Amino acid sequence: MALNPTPTFQLQPSAERVALSTNYITNFDFLNQYLPDTYEKEFERYGNRSVASFLRMVGAEMPSNSDLIKWAEQGRLHTKYVSVGTAASAGDDTAQFQVNDTLPGGNDRAIRVGQTVLISQNDGSGINKGVVTIAPAPTSNVFTVAFYEAGGLVTSGTGVGNADVTVMIYGSEFQKGTNGMVGSLEAQDEFFENKPIIIKDKYAVSGSDMAQIGWVEVTTENGATGYLWYMKSEHETRLRFEDYLETAMIEAVPAEANSGAIAADITGSEGLFYVVGERGNVFGGGNPTTLAEFDAIIQRLDRQGAIEENVLFVNRQFSFDIDDMLAAQNSYGAGGTSYGLFDNDEQMALNLGFSGFRRGYDFYKTDWKYLNDPTMRGDLPSGAVNGLLVPAGSTTVYDQVLGKNAKRPFLHVRYRASETEDRRYKTWVTGSAGGASNSDLDAMEVHFLSERALCTLGANNFVIFED
Repeated sequence: MALNPTPTFQLQPSAERVALSTNYITNFDFLNQYLPDTYEKEFERYGNRSVASFLRMVGAEMPSNSDLIKWAEQGRLHTKYVSVGTAASAGDDTAQFQVNDTLPGGNDRAIRVGQTVLISQNDGSGINKGVVTIAPAPTSNVFTVAFYEAGGLVTSGTGVGNADVTVMIYGSEFQKGTNGMVGSLEAQDEFFENKPIIIKDKYAVSGSDMAQIGWVEVTTENGATGYLWYMKSEHETRLRFEDYLETAMIEAVPAEANSGAIAADITGSEGLFYVVGERGNVFGGGNPTTLAEFDAIIQRLDRQGAIEENVLFVNRQFSFDIDDMLAAQNSYGAGGTSYGLFDNDEQMALNLGFSGFRRGYDFYKTDWKYLNDPTMRGDLPSGAVNGLLVPAGSTTVYDQVLGKNAKRPFLHVRYRASETEDRRYKTWVTGSAGGASNSDLDAMEVHFLSERALCTLGANNFVIFED
């Protein structure tokens, strides 16, 4: 019986570098001889990956003990109707008009006997001024005006159900020795509400994995540095959850009737983009790149709250467009780089950007990372948002929970809280590993929860820029 050729005899290393049959390795594996060099520190190839900070910059957080938040916002002080029809003929000394505007309170009650009105033809053919002689009946929006002009109504109407003229109330006039104004006007408030949503996340690691410790040096998005082992992923789960606390308030929408979400008993909430799209101002079709386009936005703001200071949160392209627009206002901008407050010293870096400008109001510009991040709003093929104009400061509203007027930031988050339960940012550990001992699960689970809603006050002062 012969000796098998394998396994062969043991190789004998030589004391010198001499190629012999006894020290020849036929199957060489690099990792069998050498251990790789490893970098202890994690390389931050994406920089700060968090997209949260917007609401921390412009808003505030305050508790609420209800699952419904309601507030009232002031209506207009003066009254103007833009869809008023008449069947009167040109030259009539008096005319009957009907208000066809959609009114929140049903039939109109703002027009009273003795009030003076300006009547402007919607086709631009002229104006009349007159005094109301017959006010609308309780079930009607029809009123009668006697004109001051001897020539009467300037243009014939096309029918009481049409939008022939715009009517503006500017005062009143009464005869001597007459009674006072009949009727009074109530303040027109608009009531809004929103409901909080519950946001959750979880991180889990098995007990076996916790027994094998591997260290890595990290620098986190919140500025902390040091060494982490298996909790590295837990830390990133926490950062991701904190981002969602903000992005959920920005993107949330209420579930529509007969939708799948309603069928699943999920009702949604009114996020920032939804509210501004519904009750605010929308600039569509790209970015404003000329002063004329910004002037149109400013004129719209004049018709709203006329807030003196506003902040533009924009993506990178919108920021470049604003810089180019402002640079073009310099008479030397086309042939050089003279704009900006510096001496053009050869040792000075050239600043080609602007942080703000004044055009009727003060506008401050800042990049919004959420709109640039490719894993979030950046590079969306449709439904892109390029920027948001946010008024600075606070506004006064009637808080129905407090039962009084209160100063509130235009944007603020209300979270559920009571004396025994604070749901602003809850975290707890379950399982039987990592120090937890409250279940028979051979793992450690870290849970995160928050219940919150965003209140957007004075949405008519916001502008959203969409494609």
